[in-house]
Amino acid sequence: MKKQDRAAIILKNLNKIYPNTPIPLKHRNTYELLIAVLLSAQCTDERVNKITPNLFLKANNPLDMSKLNTEEIYKIIKPCGLAPKKSRAISNLSKIIYKDFNGKVPESFEELEKLPGVGHKTASVVMSQGFGHPAFPVDTHIHRLAQRWGLTSGKNVVQTEKDLKNIFPKKSWNKLHLQIIFYGREYCKARSCFGLSCKICTLCYPGRKKPVKTKKA
Repeated sequence: MKKQDRAAIILKNLNKIYPNTPIPLKHRNTYELLIAVLLSAQCTDERVNKITPNLFLKANNPLDMSKLNTEEIYKIIKPCGLAPKKSRAISNLSKIIYKDFNGKVPESFEELEKLPGVGHKTASVVMSQGFGHPAFPVDTHIHRLAQRWGLTSGKNVVQTEKDLKNIFPKKSWNKLHLQIIFYGREYCKARSCFGLSCKICTLCYPGRKKPVKTKKA
């Protein structure tokens, strides 16, 4: 089966399983989304969603957040892990957004990725889920499934993103990256399936006998 045929199977099945793709991180504006995505690094969405209401009660915009000291931010976000680094990044990026962008989250990859604590994946999520621009953020679930489905060599997330963008239509990216994440969490988990048992894996590789050893991101 050709790669394009597998891609068509994947799209068809994911659209059936997940016709709707709610954004996992709770937020009320683009700034809150940016902070939530930053906090989600090495932390579950569930935990982030428990922490952000307390943080956003104190400050849900760059001006108010910049008025908090890093210790105040740290005490709230501590359960997320990497809290010292994240609290400094939140404080610093809030000051930059308020001063240099009139309090509005910048709407470009280049400007987002210059902000403290904001890498390409975080910028991609904000551009996709916050502004609606086509993007394909690659997390561990997407990186793993893309390898199990034979869509990428899996050398790194940069290569995985490039390969997925090349095979799937641009109009599908924003919805598809969420669908793959949902599917990876529910059906094709890191410590199960291994490319052998979930519906999409068996449809893409009906004759596969050996488990797939995926390369970590």
